[in-house]
Amino acid sequence: MEWFQVVEAGEGIEGAILRDLAARRSGAERHVSTSHPTLLVVSPRAATQGLKLPAACRTVLLPGDAGGLLAGLRAASAVSYGTSPRDSLTISSRERGRLWAALQRELVTVDGQVVERQEFPLALEPGREELPALAVAGALLLLGVPPEALEDPAPGT
Repeated sequence: MEWFQVVEAGEGIEGAILRDLAARRSGAERHVSTSHPTLLVVSPRAATQGLKLPAACRTVLLPGDAGGLLAGLRAASAVSYGTSPRDSLTISSRERGRLWAALQRELVTVDGQVVERQEFPLALEPGREELPALAVAGALLLLGVPPEALEDPAPGT
């Protein structure tokens, strides 16, 4: 099964997702799709630059201010991330290299598991911007990584 595709403009989101998944699932295959992904992740810069998206996906994760991208995309569901309280995944606070993320509404993973509303800490790697880090966290949540596992980088990273 082809799981995900990341459309980004040099933010390192796909690499961070793959590193985390590989560290959590030893020997995991690269489940990257370029045609009809189960999960499509749109980065903040890709959204502002209007990079080309695939025609369809099952779930799209995109910046909350990029709703206009949905016009040309067939997706069964959309999950937004950003700084607005209307976004599904937001930043509630930041302290000493750690973000506190808030899942404002429950979401359903690509495997059909429900993740309830909650707040959880995220490690913020030095030099990493907040919105790309939130996109990585959202993608990992949608790919089935539990929120409590996002506080610290995956073992071996």
